[in-house]
Amino acid sequence: MASAFRSFWNSPVGPKTTHFWGPVANWGFVLAGLVDMQKPPEMISANMTAAMCVYSGLFMRFAWMVQPRNYLLLVCHASNETVQLYHLSRVARAQGYLQKKETEKETEKEK
Repeated sequence: MASAFRSFWNSPVGPKTTHFWGPVANWGFVLAGLVDMQKPPEMISANMTAAMCVYSGLFMRFAWMVQPRNYLLLVCHASNETVQLYHLSRVARAQGYLQKKETEKETEKEK
């Protein structure tokens, strides 16, 4: 047990490095997004949510390409991407974008 902890402590992605603390801090974005699920979609900024999607997408790639691979950062940004895409869908649904598509499909089926 002690040797496993020591090896984690001294690893290149352990708590002595930014490879560890960067993703830990980024989990705040995910938690904030989960808290925002209680807010009405009218209060969600579509522009900021889209920016967060781009940000998380870029950093997922970074986490995969950096050596050593940072799986903690990858999972963190994949989780944030999921939450932000859900919020983006809520905004689109509230503004009527998703209903318009469904209505267009229904009129095409009637023809």
